[in-house]
Amino acid sequence: MELMQLEMFVAVVEEGSVHGAADRVFRTQPAVSLAVLKLEKEIGGPLFDRSKLYRYTLTQLGESLYSYATRILALRNETHLALEDIRNLRAGRLRVGANESVSLYLLPRLTQEFLHRFASIQIEFRCDSSARLLADLKNRKLDLSLLSFQPEDRELESHFIMRDEMVLIVHPDHSFAGQVSVDITNLGKEPVIVMDVSSAWHKSMVEQFARLKAPLNLRVENAPIETIKKMVAMRLGVGFVPLMCVREERARGELAVLALDGFHQERSLYMVRRRAVQSHAALAFAQVAVSFGEALQTGKQTIVQKTAAQAPAGQRVKQKKLVIVKQRA
Repeated sequence: MELMQLEMFVAVVEEGSVHGAADRVFRTQPAVSLAVLKLEKEIGGPLFDRSKLYRYTLTQLGESLYSYATRILALRNETHLALEDIRNLRAGRLRVGANESVSLYLLPRLTQEFLHRFASIQIEFRCDSSARLLADLKNRKLDLSLLSFQPEDRELESHFIMRDEMVLIVHPDHSFAGQVSVDITNLGKEPVIVMDVSSAWHKSMVEQFARLKAPLNLRVENAPIETIKKMVAMRLGVGFVPLMCVREERARGELAVLALDGFHQERSLYMVRRRAVQSHAALAFAQVAVSFGEALQTGKQTIVQKTAAQAPAGQRVKQKKLVIVKQRA
């Protein structure tokens, strides 16, 4: 029993003739008649009462088949529409993974950009460590992941999104706040609040302090980024966070962002996905993310808290470029 046979049978019933059915399904009359005969042979009985010439009255078998055939054809049409919606991004779902900082401060902006274009796509986020996100991506539990490295795996491909850097944040009333940059050795007496000690950024930071023989007074470790910002705002210490995470607080004057002389940590963010066939939604999100990152890099600007002319006399001034992630209109 084939869908085309059912379609021809339904057409004969609804058009009331083989001639009308043939015109409707764009087939010859012999083809329609043959399809009906094949159905009757498969079912084992007549579908039409042929006692009256040119009248296509259904038998009990025919009535039952017509009821099911119309539902089958309706489901086929519904299936075609659903698949077309997915292909044209009018429907579908997307699973995206990212770490804490990206989930809080970049992913919402990417999602805003994506949903502005494809409002019907359902998105699921997963916030986890890079190692787990990578495993979920390979195990097809995620469609895309935003990672701070390029995996060396032939099954995966990476697309550069943006660069970010680790910065020192202090309370606006802190003695450091009025400076353009701070010598790293001056942090020895400051209680420092940091993120996950297992992160690559933390390891690199400790190594740089050790290399420069600079004291590092770690007061609080493994603190979430929001906790670090709140503790710094409460004057409980100074903190290290990615620059993208303090854009709004800096703009509102709630936190001061500083450069450290002799210390620079930068990371690149990548959109990582499987090389195998991707869903239409995943491909569209990747394109939006790459375009968004290109716009951010094009729109980067240099900031300093004070120019050399504004700095107090005798103060050592060393201007350093900090990247602000600008909000797109």
